[in-house]
Amino acid sequence: MILQEQLEQVGTSLAWESEDRLCRLYHGDSLEVMASLPPDSVDCIWTDPPYNLSNDGITCMSGQMVKVNKGEWDRSRGAEMDHEFNKAWLAACYRLLKPTGTIWVTGTLHVYPSVGFAMQQLGFRILNDIIWEKPAPPPNLGCRCFTHSTELILWATKAQKGKERYTFNYEVMKAENGDKQMKNVWRMSAPSKEEKRYGKHPTQKPVELVARSLRASTNPGDLVFDPFSGSSTTGVAALALDRHFIGCEADANHIELSRQRLMNPYRFSPKQGLLWSE
Repeated sequence: MILQEQLEQVGTSLAWESEDRLCRLYHGDSLEVMASLPPDSVDCIWTDPPYNLSNDGITCMSGQMVKVNKGEWDRSRGAEMDHEFNKAWLAACYRLLKPTGTIWVTGTLHVYPSVGFAMQQLGFRILNDIIWEKPAPPPNLGCRCFTHSTELILWATKAQKGKERYTFNYEVMKAENGDKQMKNVWRMSAPSKEEKRYGKHPTQKPVELVARSLRASTNPGDLVFDPFSGSSTTGVAALALDRHFIGCEADANHIELSRQRLMNPYRFSPKQGLLWSE
C-alpha cells in the first residue's frame, strides 16, 4: 500500500494487477517507479530500452517504405545525453537487483556500446552477449551497408565473481539444445501475427526470445522486472513460466495493449513450447 501511495504522488498509476497481486504493470516514468521499489528485491530484469533510432530515416516494412520514427521517446538527444540516460536507468536497475540478480538488455549498434560501457562503470559483470539472428530481416534500402539482421542482448549480473552465485540453468538450456551446450547465437523469427493479435508495438520482441532468457536465468516464483515494458512481452513470458512480474510503461497508447496481452497470456509446455492459454 505504501508503494502504491508513493507512485500515485509522482503521477504513476497501477494499470493492471493479477488476481494474486503478484504481477503488476504501472503507467508512468520508469525512474520514478524504480525509485519507489525496495532495493535488492528483483531476481531478474529483462528490458528493451529506447534504441534512439527515430532519426527521420526510412526502412522497409511488409514490402513498403516507411519512416523509422517511433516516437519522441526513441529520438537521440546526442551521444552524451543518451549515455547519461542509459547510465541513470541502469544504476536504478542495479539498486533493485538482488546480489545474485541478472539483467538482460537488448540493443543494436546505436545503443549497446553505451549500455555496455555504463554496465562496466556501474559494477555489473557482463556474462554474455547474445546475438539474436533474424532469418528474414527487412532489406537495406540505402544499399550503402550490410543488411541489419541481428540484435544484441547483453546479459550481466550484480553478483561478484567468487562471492555470489547467479542463476544459470545450464542443464535446462543443454536439454533444449539436443543435449549440447547452447551457443550465444539464437536464430528466431520476429513476432508472428498471432503475437500481435491485440495490436502492434513498433519494437515488439518475440515472446520466445524473452522466455528462453528467463528459463536460463530464473526459477518459478522469481520476480522479473521490466522498466520499459512496451507491449509487456516480458510480462507475458514471465506469466507463462510461473514467474512474478512488475513492469512500467510511459506511453499510454501501449497500456491497453499490454493489459490485453497480460490478461490472455501464454502457457508453456516442455514439448510444445509456448502456447496461448485460450
